[in-house]
Amino acid sequence: MNNTDQQFDQVAVICRDIFTTKMKDYGASWRILRPKSVTDQIYIKANRIRSIETKGVSKVDEGIRSELIGIVNYGIIGLIQLELGNSETDDLSFEHGLSLYNKYMQQAKELMMAKNHDYDEAWRSMRTESYTDLILMKIYRTKQIEDNQGKTLISEGIDANYFDMINYSMFGLIKMEEDKSIELTN
Repeated sequence: MNNTDQQFDQVAVICRDIFTTKMKDYGASWRILRPKSVTDQIYIKANRIRSIETKGVSKVDEGIRSELIGIVNYGIIGLIQLELGNSETDDLSFEHGLSLYNKYMQQAKELMMAKNHDYDEAWRSMRTESYTDLILMKIYRTKQIEDNQGKTLISEGIDANYFDMINYSMFGLIKMEEDKSIELTN
C-alpha cells in the first residue's frame, strides 16, 4: 500500500534541501524575476524533460529528476513572487524565504491530498510522460493568463496553475523514488 502523504513529505525534503542550499549560495537573487520570467524558467525545465523523454538520452549531466525538482522550486518561487511582487534587489532573508517556501509547499500538499481523495490516486496509473505534458499545458495556460494581465473569465488563476505544476512534478518525483526502491530490492 502506498502512503502518498509520507511519500510527498520525503520528496518535499529533497526539494527543500536544494532550495535552502541554493539560498545559501545565491541568496534570494530570484526576487528580481517577474512572474513571466518564472513561468519561462519552468517552461525551459519542462521542455527539457520532454526532450529527454522523446530522445531517450541526455547530453547534460542533469536528468529528469533534477528538472522536476527545479519545477517544484520555481513553482514555489512563482507563488512567492505573486504574493510579494518582484523586487529590484535581493530583499528576502533566508529565514523569511524558507518560511514562505514551507507555507507554499504545505498548501501544495493540502491541495494534492484533497484532489487525491476525490480522484482516488488516479495519478498512480498515469504514465510519467503525461505529467510532463500536463505541466507544459499548465505553462501555456499560465502564459495566456499572464498575457491577459492576470484576468480570466472562468478559469483559475496563475497561482492554481503553479500549484498544479508543483504537484505533477511531485508525482513524477514520487514515482522515481518508488522505482529506485524497487531496483534496490531486486
